[in-house]
Amino acid sequence: MSGGLLVAGTTSDAGKSVVTAGICRWLVRRGVKVAPFKAQNMSLNSFVTREGAEIGRAQAMQAQAARVEPTALMNPVLLKPGSDRSSQVVLMGKPVGEMSARGYHGGRQEALLGTVTECLEELRSTYDAVICEGAGSPAEINLRRTDIVNMGIARAARFPVLVVGDIDRGGVFASFFGTTALLSAEDQALVAGYLVNKFRGDVSLLEPGLDMLYGLTGRRTYGVLPYAHGLGIDEEDGLRVSLRGAVRESVVAPPHGEDVLRVAVCAVPLMSNFTDVDALAAEPGVVVRFVDRAEELADADLVIVPGTRGTVKALAWLRERGLADALVRRAAEGRPVLGICGGFQVLGERIEDEVESRAGVVDGLGLLPVRVRFDRDKTLARPVGSALGEPVEGYEIHHGVADVRGGEPFLDGCRVGAVWGTHWHGSLESDAFRRRFLVEVARAAGRRFVPAPDTSFGVLREEQLDRLGDLVEEHADTDALWRLIEGGAPVGLPFVPPGAPPLGAGAGAPESRGAAPDPAPQSPEGLGFAGSAGPTGSRGQGLDCAGPTPQELDVAGSADATPQGLGEAAVVHVDQEAK
Repeated sequence: MSGGLLVAGTTSDAGKSVVTAGICRWLVRRGVKVAPFKAQNMSLNSFVTREGAEIGRAQAMQAQAARVEPTALMNPVLLKPGSDRSSQVVLMGKPVGEMSARGYHGGRQEALLGTVTECLEELRSTYDAVICEGAGSPAEINLRRTDIVNMGIARAARFPVLVVGDIDRGGVFASFFGTTALLSAEDQALVAGYLVNKFRGDVSLLEPGLDMLYGLTGRRTYGVLPYAHGLGIDEEDGLRVSLRGAVRESVVAPPHGEDVLRVAVCAVPLMSNFTDVDALAAEPGVVVRFVDRAEELADADLVIVPGTRGTVKALAWLRERGLADALVRRAAEGRPVLGICGGFQVLGERIEDEVESRAGVVDGLGLLPVRVRFDRDKTLARPVGSALGEPVEGYEIHHGVADVRGGEPFLDGCRVGAVWGTHWHGSLESDAFRRRFLVEVARAAGRRFVPAPDTSFGVLREEQLDRLGDLVEEHADTDALWRLIEGGAPVGLPFVPPGAPPLGAGAGAPESRGAAPDPAPQSPEGLGFAGSAGPTGSRGQGLDCAGPTPQELDVAGSADATPQGLGEAAVVHVDQEAK
C-alpha cells in the first residue's frame, strides 16, 4: 500500500491547495510517482478531464504539479453552488442533480464515504504516494459525524494530517492549538504537526512561538513557508468578487509595445472559471481587473463577461448595475467585448431556461445573433479547433445549447464586429491564438499595444509550479515530511484537552470526549437520488470506483424539482474556499 498525507487547514484559504501542489511537485522531482486527491470539493472553478469528467480546477492544477493526467478519481465529489440555497452535485465527474444542505448532511454525505475511499484506494494502488487536500477546517465540530473530506478520510485511510495555517492573517498559534484541541482523541492521534504559510520577516523571531506550540501540543512544525508574490495558481473560489477593482496577479513586466491593454472582467454573480483570464494577465503590458460598476468600463480596452453558474441571474445583475447598457453602448461604438460560456449566452438574443433558473424565456442583450436553450444534459468536452487563423484548445462545461444564426464563426460561437462569444473555457491559454486575439483587440481599441512574441502560458505555469516545489524543498523539513508520508503519524502523540465536545441531541450518540465513531467504508445504497443527467451505472467513465446512481441520493433533480436549499452550514463546511 502506498503512503499518503492529508493537508488540512486552520481556516478557509489557509493555503491547502497550493501546499498540496507544492508537495506534489517536490515529490515528483525526487522521482516519486504521486497523485493529488480531494474527496469532496465546493467550487465554481472546474475542469474537464480527457475522459469527459468534471473535477475541481485546483485538482487539475495539482495533477499538473504531479505531472500526471487528471481524472475523476482525484475529485469524486464536486459541489457547484447555484445560489445561496442550492448546489449541483457532480459525482464521479457527472452531474446528478441539485441538493440541499440538510439532505446532504442528513446521511447522504456520510454514505459517500465508501465511494471516496474506493477512489482513494485505487489511486494508492497505482501511485507511490497520494497527497490529499482537506476542506475548510477539520475542527468544524457540528459536522464531524458526516465528514468525508477531512478527518473522516484521514481516519478511513489512516493518513497522517499536516495542518496549514496562514500567519499573514494573524492568530496562527491560537488556530493551530484550537484546531487540535477541538478534535477527538482518535482524530488527534493522526494530527502529526503544522506548517506555517505566508510568513514575512525573520524566521528566528517566530521560533520561540513554535517551541511553545510544541510544548503545548507535543507536535512539531514541519516548515515555515515565506509569503510569495505573483504565484497566480488556480484557486478554488478565493476571489472576493465583492471587492471592486481586484487585480488579477500577473507577471510584472513592461509592455512590449507603446501602450498597455486594460481588461475589465464583469464580476457577475456565481462567476465560474475566472481562471480563464489568467493567460491574459500573464501577458506583459496587459492589466486585468474585476469590476462591478458601469463607469469602470469606460477606460477598458476589452470587457469580458465570464462564465457563471447562474446565467439569468448574471443578466439581471448586469441590468441592475447599468453594466448591460454600457456593454450595448460599447458594441455600438465598435469597442471590444468577449463573452465566455455563460457570458456568451448573456450576449445573445434570447435565453430559454427551464433547467438552471426555470425563468422560462428571457431576452438577452442582443449583441450576438444567438439563441440559447438550456438542456438537462450538461455538455462536458475538450474541443480542439482554430480561430483567427491559429490553433485553439479548450474545454466546455455548460447546460446551454447555442443556436448561432449569423455573424462570423468564432470557435463554437460567433463574432459580430468587435463582439466575440464562445462556450470554450481555456481558449486564451493557446499562445498563438491569444496573441492574434490581442492584436485584434488593440486594433479595435485604438491602442498601440503589441503582444510579446515569446510568452508561453504553459511554460509560465510550469515555472509557477516549480516555485511551489522550491518553497516546500527550501523551507520545509522534507526528510521529516517524507517519513510522515511513508510511515504515518508518529506514535504516542499526546492528547490536547478538551477534545471535541459531545455530539448534540439528534446528531448521533454521545461520545467519550466527542470522539466520532470510526467511519467504516460503506456503499452509498438506498439514498434515493432524484437526479437529472448523470451516471446510469455504478461505474463512471471507465473509472473503477463505485458511485451511486441518480436514484440513490436524495437530490432534487435540477429539471424536475425545486431545490430545497443548500444551507449556510454546508456552504461553509464542504469547502470554505467557496466564501
